[in-house]
Amino acid sequence: MAALTNSVGDAGRVLLDLSGIDRLDTLGAWVLDRTRHELGERGLAADFVGARAEHNILLNEVAYRGFQGAPVKDTWNVVDIFVDIGKTMVEAWKDLVRGVSFLGELVMAMLRLLVRPSRFRLPALINQLELICFRGVPIIVLISFLVGAIVAQQGIVQLQRFGAQAFVVNLSGILSLRELGVLLTSIMIAGRSGSAFTAEIGSMKMREEIDALRVMGLDPIEVLIVPRVLALMIGLPILAFLAAMAALLGSGVVAWIYGDIPPDVFLARLKSTIDLRTFLVGIIKAPFMAIVIGVIASNEGMAVQGSAESLGRHVTASVVKSIFMVIVLDGFFAIFFAAIKF
Repeated sequence: MAALTNSVGDAGRVLLDLSGIDRLDTLGAWVLDRTRHELGERGLAADFVGARAEHNILLNEVAYRGFQGAPVKDTWNVVDIFVDIGKTMVEAWKDLVRGVSFLGELVMAMLRLLVRPSRFRLPALINQLELICFRGVPIIVLISFLVGAIVAQQGIVQLQRFGAQAFVVNLSGILSLRELGVLLTSIMIAGRSGSAFTAEIGSMKMREEIDALRVMGLDPIEVLIVPRVLALMIGLPILAFLAAMAALLGSGVVAWIYGDIPPDVFLARLKSTIDLRTFLVGIIKAPFMAIVIGVIASNEGMAVQGSAESLGRHVTASVVKSIFMVIVLDGFFAIFFAAIKF
């Protein structure tokens, strides 16, 4: 290239004769285009002459796609950290505003259905209850049983040092009913049903089915969102109760086998430890967590654009945001119930 530049001298123009080229593929066209760019960077205007018509088409296509130079290394400084933090906070604020707005639309849709109950779609609600509640029972019960067993085993190991392994009943009973059952259930529902909601609504958005509902005069929130959220509000407390019972069963089995606490002793101590308030604390939280999961999952589904990459990104965001908000909400309830001594 340097020799070619020196031979041209001060002419400032180079003609590349392609008349002798019989066959030209994409790689060859890219090499020629790169050569022309490199000559241009040295101050020489390069043009092709003598090329065949089909070769000109390929050369023009390569030139149209653009010449990619060497990648420029990104520079990093401390300001970039604050820029990223600022962008994250702005996006979080936008998500919060969008979620509150969507919740308002959901509440208005429910109020309209209360005024005109004939518009409510009961078969859709029953179908979602089957998918969320009935089909979710096996996995939720199994995982809750195992987690309850693990909690009891670890509690026995620690309490045996003080000769107080009998208090594992108190630990398991209070933890399972107040926190473990509803929290485990909410996290699993967020990953199982929440992701399904986002994928279903998002795929409908991609195929313009939601726009078709609007054209037909139907409200997508009434048709798609309300049955799903109501099914979550009904099904999540039921699943939370079953999860708490499964966790207690797992704790009782481990306490019997590992801690030498017979079932009758376990049940008697459990009866003296827990009361109705302990049970209600977990059940009261379930509908609120269901609303959070339903709103986030549905909102992310409605935000999907027309690509598979967008669908996957919003499904992931739905699960992550739902689990995060469920844990935050559980913490708020724990502080609230402790403040009112409930």
